[in-house]
Amino acid sequence: MAHEPARAMAGQARQRFQETEEDRITRSAGHFSEFEAAMPRLANRFQFSLKDNISSYLGRNNPFYSEANDDTDYVWLLDNTAYQSRLGRWKAEFVAAYFVRHSGKDLSEVVAWVSEKIGLADDEEAKKTIALRLEPFLDAILPAHAVNIELQGLKVRLGPSGRDGISSDEIAIPGSDYQDGQIITSHAIGATATPLKTTFAKSKGWAVLSDIDDTIKKTLTSSPVGILKTTFAEEPEPIKGMPELYKHIVTKLNNPPFWYLSASPYNLYPFLRAFRESYYPAGTMLLRDASWMNLAGFLANLTQGTQAYKVDRIEAVHEQFPKRRFLLIGDSTQSDPEAYGEAYKKFPKWIGAIFIRKVTGVAEMDEGKKNDPARFEKAFKHVPRELWYVFEDPAELYAKVDALVAGEQ
Repeated sequence: MAHEPARAMAGQARQRFQETEEDRITRSAGHFSEFEAAMPRLANRFQFSLKDNISSYLGRNNPFYSEANDDTDYVWLLDNTAYQSRLGRWKAEFVAAYFVRHSGKDLSEVVAWVSEKIGLADDEEAKKTIALRLEPFLDAILPAHAVNIELQGLKVRLGPSGRDGISSDEIAIPGSDYQDGQIITSHAIGATATPLKTTFAKSKGWAVLSDIDDTIKKTLTSSPVGILKTTFAEEPEPIKGMPELYKHIVTKLNNPPFWYLSASPYNLYPFLRAFRESYYPAGTMLLRDASWMNLAGFLANLTQGTQAYKVDRIEAVHEQFPKRRFLLIGDSTQSDPEAYGEAYKKFPKWIGAIFIRKVTGVAEMDEGKKNDPARFEKAFKHVPRELWYVFEDPAELYAKVDALVAGEQ
């Protein structure tokens, strides 16, 4: 069935991924377990009707679904990447997340807790920002719901959603005369929803898979307080030099498709999408499903099972684009080196280069272990030395990117 690989591609896996040694180093140095134990427990987000509860088990085949209500609900339509089937038809995975507007309980209490933890003064504007970003973690999710979109002049139904309030559909896109790198925008019909951008990518050429947190965006993933501050209170900040590097990559690698792979939960999608649109090329964002978790689950998502999770998503991208040549970009805070090294073992001809940003100067990060050269040698044991590179300044990579093109000539 096409539906299941599509779900894996969206990042909505049901399995829990095992904590690795790199995860344990991060969590121990940052005292994550103690911090999570003191975090507020959120109200149950499963507040749906008996009909939605029972019928949600039917998934895509649910005949008892309801359409998203423009007055009470909101929907996130996740940007995607279209690929060509063996017959040349264009397809893409269309993922939607459904919520009940302003249904979250105890929002003010959670905002107060976050404000206190990050040392925020009585700044009402800052607290409004925190409330806006926290709301998707508190609002009730909507299983057994669907939304219609306008797709190249046709009305197409997405959903209904499953028990996690997410729908995922692999859909053929009308028409065939699309260019590599072309972007089209779809909108919901009769529902409040984010716009959806579809990027068309042919089967061959370069492609980029990039981590987000502390690779292209300052997140401070080694610190619980740092994560809360950069995620909920501050304006998102790009890593110095990375937006310019990605523009260079777009030019030199002939406008490659981008995937942004993060261990962040999909609850942050609009926040991360807006950041990406401000600084980086369009592309599909692969995020984790944390809709059933409490707020502590947000931190756990970022720091546990990241290697297996990322390898799982990389495998899904490979399934749709096996003939592309991929540049993988990550950092040293989590398990990117190990995940990318494992991916190379699985798909050695598919991965053309790996760049890892060495993160320094972050409180509560065990730099001695995270940036130990022996760590990188072990992670990339099976990767030819000329294919991987650890950098501190993005300017170091310009010549490396240029060499990727020269190597194909």
